[in-house]
Amino acid sequence: MPDPATFPDTLEAVRYVEGWMTPGQARLLWDSAREVPAGGRIVEIGSFRGRSTIVLARAADPTVEVVAIDPHGGNDRGPQELAGFTAEAAEDHAVFNENLENAGVRDRVRHVRAWSSAAHPEVDDPLDLLYIDGAHRYGPALADIRDWGDRVRPGGTMLIHDSFSSIGVTLALARHLFASPTWHYVGREGSMTEYRREGRRRDAKARAANLARHCRALPWFVRNLAIKGLLVAHLKPVTRLLGYDQEMVWPH
Repeated sequence: MPDPATFPDTLEAVRYVEGWMTPGQARLLWDSAREVPAGGRIVEIGSFRGRSTIVLARAADPTVEVVAIDPHGGNDRGPQELAGFTAEAAEDHAVFNENLENAGVRDRVRHVRAWSSAAHPEVDDPLDLLYIDGAHRYGPALADIRDWGDRVRPGGTMLIHDSFSSIGVTLALARHLFASPTWHYVGREGSMTEYRREGRRRDAKARAANLARHCRALPWFVRNLAIKGLLVAHLKPVTRLLGYDQEMVWPH
């Protein structure tokens, strides 16, 4: 296996692994995993075929437990693939394991093949790093952010993909995190937001500042919704006017 401390090697290792993660987002995952202390724990919700899983496992200290939660059930696979892909489920699971093996991290990852709502008993507390890229519908997204987020230790990190891109995820952020008394919004890399859990409840001034920081991303959210509308209407060339990368399948 290449030196796990080398990010460029890791980026090369996931070059052909299917998924929706930009190089900048991979860097944020990498840096966050590197900060997890020895003996800590990383939990990923939504692994698909292992693109982000590989980055986390290669970045983390060898003593850190890396848990990947994904039912590989054929639902919530990716953009516009919310249901009806049960025939692809077995292939997703097989390719996930093959990709981890090829990247040299199969023994570093404990895969919990279950829905995130049912996986809580399979994971011990506390979590040092939580990465959420599961179901993008409002209800499941809110449950992941709220219930799994509550298990992150003070000072720990939560990363959420498809923020200010997916309507469901963004509504969940607004409900639980925009003015949170316990979570500090650090910033975002594309649609991947970063939060740090505070050791004590934040006062009204800090919560208002957190809300304002979130609101500054709303124009970018509206832009993404417009791009999605144009893509659904088969008007992809028009998205150039909004600065959309034509190689991307979906804004992320």
